[in-house]
Amino acid sequence: MKNQTTVSEFILLGLSSDPQMQIFLFLVFLVIYLITLSGNIMIMVVIRANSHLHTPMYFFLFHLSFVDICYSSVTMPNTLRNFLAAHKTISVNGCIAQIFFLLLSGGAEILILSAMAYDRYTAICDPLHYMERMSNGICVQLVSGAWTIRFFHALLNTVFTFNLHFCGPNEISHFSCELPPLLQLSCTDTLTNQVVLLTSVVIFASSAFLLTLISYINIISTILKIRSAEGRRKAFSTCSSHLIVVGLFYMTGFLQYTKPRSVSSVVLDEIFSTEYSILTPVLNPIIYSLKNKEVKTAAGKMLGKFKFLK
Repeated sequence: MKNQTTVSEFILLGLSSDPQMQIFLFLVFLVIYLITLSGNIMIMVVIRANSHLHTPMYFFLFHLSFVDICYSSVTMPNTLRNFLAAHKTISVNGCIAQIFFLLLSGGAEILILSAMAYDRYTAICDPLHYMERMSNGICVQLVSGAWTIRFFHALLNTVFTFNLHFCGPNEISHFSCELPPLLQLSCTDTLTNQVVLLTSVVIFASSAFLLTLISYINIISTILKIRSAEGRRKAFSTCSSHLIVVGLFYMTGFLQYTKPRSVSSVVLDEIFSTEYSILTPVLNPIIYSLKNKEVKTAAGKMLGKFKFLK
C-alpha cells in the first residue's frame, strides 16, 4: 500500500462526453434547476404569507419544499459547472461531503413524505382526533425528528468512508458523488461500509415506506366509501399522483443503494439517480401544491397584490 498512489480527486464522467450533448444537457438541467428553485420558493412564500394555510398539511408542504431546494442544490450547481468545464473533477473530501448532504436531504425527504401521508390518513380516516394527533408541537417534532434521524444516518455512512484508501482508478461514471459508485473505487475492503449502508437503508427506508403505504391503503379504503362519484374521482386523482411520485422515488433510490455490484450498470445508475435527485424535487411542487386549489388561489391573490402595487 505504501507504494500505491493516493488519489486526491475524482473525475466525474457525467452523462455524455460529446461537447454538443453536454451543452444541451446543461440547458436542460439548468431549466429543471430553475423550475425547482422557483416552484419551491413560491410555495414556501405563499404558505408563509397566507394565514389560512397555516395548517399541518401545509406545514409539511413548506418543509418538503425546503428539503427539495436543499436536495437539488447538493448536486445541481456542480453538475452544471461540469457540463461546461474541461476538467470535471471533485476532491475526495468534497465527494464525501456531497455524499453526506445527499443522504441527509434525501433521507429527510423520505421521512417528511411519510409524515405527510400520516397527516392525510389522520385527516381523512380519523377527522375527529385530527387536531389532537397533528398539533403544532407534534408537527414540529416530526420534522425535527426527520432531520435528526437522517443526520445520524448520513454521518454513520460517511464516517466509515474516511477509512477507505483510493489508489486508482479515480473515474466515476456519474454526474455526482454517491456512495455505491464510490465504494467500487476503493482499494481497501468495503465490507463494513456495505453492511452499514445496506442495513441502514433497509431499516430506515422500509419502515418509512411501510408507514406511507399503510397510510395510503387506509386512505383509499375510506375514499371507496364516498358515495359521490365526483368526490371519489377527485380524491383518487390526488392520491394517485402522490403515490406515483413517492413510488418512483422509493423504488429508484432503494434499488440504487441496495443492488449488488454484479448487477451494476452505468445507464441504470444514471437513470435512477436522475429520477430521485433531479426529477423528484421538480415534480413535488407540481404534484403536491400547484395542483392544490387553495395554494393556487393564495398564489393568485399574492400576484394580484403585486400587480396592484405596480
